[in-house]
Amino acid sequence: MRAEHRLIFLLTVGYRRLQRAIEQETVAHELTSAQAGVLFYLGRNDGALIGDVSQALDIVPSAMTGLADRMERAGLVKRRRDDADGRSQRLYLTAVGQELGKRAATRTRVINNRLMDGFSEAEIDVVSRWLSSLQEKFPKDKDG
Repeated sequence: MRAEHRLIFLLTVGYRRLQRAIEQETVAHELTSAQAGVLFYLGRNDGALIGDVSQALDIVPSAMTGLADRMERAGLVKRRRDDADGRSQRLYLTAVGQELGKRAATRTRVINNRLMDGFSEAEIDVVSRWLSSLQEKFPKDKDG
């Protein structure tokens, strides 16, 4: 195996460095990357069930409940009972959440552009396809 094909190592180190860069950026703007993810998702799916947000972002339900609690206390989202199933809750963006989501989306585009810098569109297509394939090769509900 060639040294540059140490995919697990390269992926792990790359992820850590990217995560640190994202956290530095989001902390400076009072958001965690998880909160930004929720804001992005609700920006396209306002009023989504908490379980749907959890599944879409690959966050375990118990962690999602705590995240929703913190985001509600911060004034980013409002929680309402689902009309069809009173046991379920839906999340709605507040005006503050919408504004911070827009700012985070702009910063995310900047980071994505930095990630793609120096690579052709065809190369990025291959990388994107490879990263997407990880979800199929290593499903989160392997036993379920």
